Amino acid sequence: MPLLAVLVGLFSAAAAAVSLKTGDNIVLLLAGVGFLCAFTTYRSKTISTFLQIFAAIFAAETVIFGTVFLIAETGLWPSSLEDYELPESLPLTVAIFGILVYAISFIPVVRSMTRIADRYFDTSAETRARIWPFPAFAALERHLAIAMVLLLVVINQMEVGVSVRLSFFSRDMYNALETKDAAAFWTQILFVFTPWAFFDVGAHVLEYVVQSTLIIRWRRSLTGNYVSRWLDGHAHYRMSLAGGFADNPDQRISEDVNRFIDGGQTGYGIYSFSIALISTLSSLVSFAIVLWGLSTNFTLPYTNIAVPGFLFWVALIYASIGTLATHLIGRPLVALYFAQQRYEADFRFSLARLREYAEQIALLSGERTEKASLKIRFAAIVTNYFRIVARRKNLTAATSTYGQLSEIIPYLIVAPFFFAGKVTLGIMMQTARGFLKVQGALDFFVNYYVYLAEFKAVLDRLTSFDLAIDTAKKPSFAPRPGAARKTLDIEALNLRLPDGRAIVEGASLRLAGAEPMVLTGPSGSGKSTFFRAISGIWPYADGAITLPANANILLLPQRPYIPIGTLRAAVTYPANPDTYGDAAILEALHAAQLGEVTGELDVEDNWSQRLSGGEQQRLAIARAILAKPDWLFLDEATSAMDEAMEAGIYEILAKKLPGTTIVSIGHRASLAQFHKRHIEMRPSGAGIFSPAEIAFKPAE
Repeated sequence: MPLLAVLVGLFSAAAAAVSLKTGDNIVLLLAGVGFLCAFTTYRSKTISTFLQIFAAIFAAETVIFGTVFLIAETGLWPSSLEDYELPESLPLTVAIFGILVYAISFIPVVRSMTRIADRYFDTSAETRARIWPFPAFAALERHLAIAMVLLLVVINQMEVGVSVRLSFFSRDMYNALETKDAAAFWTQILFVFTPWAFFDVGAHVLEYVVQSTLIIRWRRSLTGNYVSRWLDGHAHYRMSLAGGFADNPDQRISEDVNRFIDGGQTGYGIYSFSIALISTLSSLVSFAIVLWGLSTNFTLPYTNIAVPGFLFWVALIYASIGTLATHLIGRPLVALYFAQQRYEADFRFSLARLREYAEQIALLSGERTEKASLKIRFAAIVTNYFRIVARRKNLTAATSTYGQLSEIIPYLIVAPFFFAGKVTLGIMMQTARGFLKVQGALDFFVNYYVYLAEFKAVLDRLTSFDLAIDTAKKPSFAPRPGAARKTLDIEALNLRLPDGRAIVEGASLRLAGAEPMVLTGPSGSGKSTFFRAISGIWPYADGAITLPANANILLLPQRPYIPIGTLRAAVTYPANPDTYGDAAILEALHAAQLGEVTGELDVEDNWSQRLSGGEQQRLAIARAILAKPDWLFLDEATSAMDEAMEAGIYEILAKKLPGTTIVSIGHRASLAQFHKRHIEMRPSGAGIFSPAEIAFKPAE
């Protein structure tokens, strides 16, 4: 950026010198804007990487287009290329864009947008890509992303340039029709319109391919970022405990990320709005200068008072009125769209839960209750939807009326001058087209208001999701490893529920290796929470838990998680299915008394529904046999088995895992025979419990 800033400064100095020589005020204006652009370009090194791309593009174009323009101004442009001189509006336009990029970087909502976008443009990931017909090559993902954005912006600006050129074609063609000059008409059609039209078609095709590639790579990177941050450090679990505004994380990752980038199927995202805004501003500045020149001699209606740029000011005032009216009518849409996305996600989640618990619901004949619940959730969608309809009805009426009037206003203004013979038909048509382009550019807010409201809702959801993840990742209670320690020590441990209510106070224990222990107590006394604190996932605690050095700890909950996929993947989870050989997996399944499914290792199925509760718990036991942990915590992990099966499983664990210390939570008295110590959670206050050692009575 500093080098570009120097180049823009040198160009501006050259433009100032040319303006002094030629006395051209436009060149002097270009010099002044150029110096300001040089300053903002230098300062742009401190702004978002995503915005730096645009600042660099506009700075480079200021130098390139400005230099070509100055060559023409000094008379050095070849006469044979006279028809291809750059309009004075082009370098001025891109210089203004460079300044605007720096200015908008300070707007809070833009900072929120670019904070998310920069995760892609600052990534250090490496990738491979291929540009036909060249071979594949390796590159940093961010370099490829920046290159694609650069190309897309240049293509878009070329399309605007073609549009400006075709406005002059329109003028010349209508003039040829008015004068019945057939040669001039066909020259315009064959040698002006045709090549530029085909060029424009090719540009749009290339733009589509590059844009689609950028969007999917951007989505892949940003989705990976959110998934990693959501899962790392047990953030997903802590967020579920805390509740709050981070509802439906699945929707935020799967849908909102896509909507943020490109708006999905029907909306607009940060890329779409960035390109649309650049196109709009390009049209605005380019056609505004054209319109200003065309309406230099226009006068106020029924007077002889000439107003420089009269039509431009009419377009500006008209668009300002439309923008203000649109905002006042449509402002509530942001909150309504935010709520709609939440209601849709809640309804979808309820359907997914119903499918997951289909058996339990059927056994309880709970279909009527589920239908009522789904009806209530869908009613929220319908109610909010009609609120959106009511608001958009008013907004559509306003914008449609505004749009219809926009079509005739330039003709109403220019027609008297045409009928008076002051302008030709070609100039009238070019003026009308220029007015509509300028007014359309100024109507950006009016035309995109609904999409902006949707995008703002998406941005708010991702921003709140980021905040929830960051909050969940803040340092909190965690066990600490001990140096050369073989015991697991718990000192003055206090456990709280997410609402702040204390549940365990003053817990102090020492668990020794090779000394299995059973933990009992009434339901709700904090036994499972105690285990979760030891495993390091419970953040609402204080005190100290010191783990044995380099200890491998595994906790099996009452209801194990079984992923959809092959049986091999289910039994080896969370390890990779290839971690263990077939012999080890089959041995573990047989040991867990699941020999009946050993012939289906590579069968994909929804095993959590296919297996009974006891079979699922035995599958988790097979995982433990494969993992061979140093410490195995069983949180009622055998509660779905009968006593005989449970006894057999404990005997197998003792045989297969001789070096593992087992700590169990259970309610059955029969568990005592498999342990050497007994700890009971006893009440020490209202709803508060503390662990106490009970004299161990070996089984007779």
